[in-house]
Amino acid sequence: MSGETSITIIGNLTNDPELCFTQTGTAVATFTIASSPRVYNKQLERWEDGEALFMRCSAWRDLGEHVCESLARGTRVIASGQLRMRTYETSEGDHRTVFEMTVDEIGPSLRFATAKPVRAARKVGSGHDGGAPDPWATAAPADDTPPF
Repeated sequence: MSGETSITIIGNLTNDPELCFTQTGTAVATFTIASSPRVYNKQLERWEDGEALFMRCSAWRDLGEHVCESLARGTRVIASGQLRMRTYETSEGDHRTVFEMTVDEIGPSLRFATAKPVRAARKVGSGHDGGAPDPWATAAPADDTPPF
């Protein structure tokens, strides 16, 4: 989108993602990604962690459900999305500002792990297909005969 601040963050999930539903039934997963830079200390001749960034994230609808089914605490992820700023007032009357990320894409980092992606079944009427049948779905033969 024009005017949006897009970011990509690489880090580890601090907890298992939590799935909630809005009053209208829309799924949203919330989680935090911790990212810390690694810098080489020449004097000590070793790598050290820099100051950690903790980014609060949300993933909506099917993506949120897939995040909760696929990722867990400690998983190293690569996430891309929109940086959002939100201001609110505490019960004491103080004004606070927080930065959050609305995730567009997320997946496990394959640098230190492996993954076996499985295509998720499409939900009819999810808004992405206009109610059309799933062209990727494989229908079983009606009479148990092999399809070949």
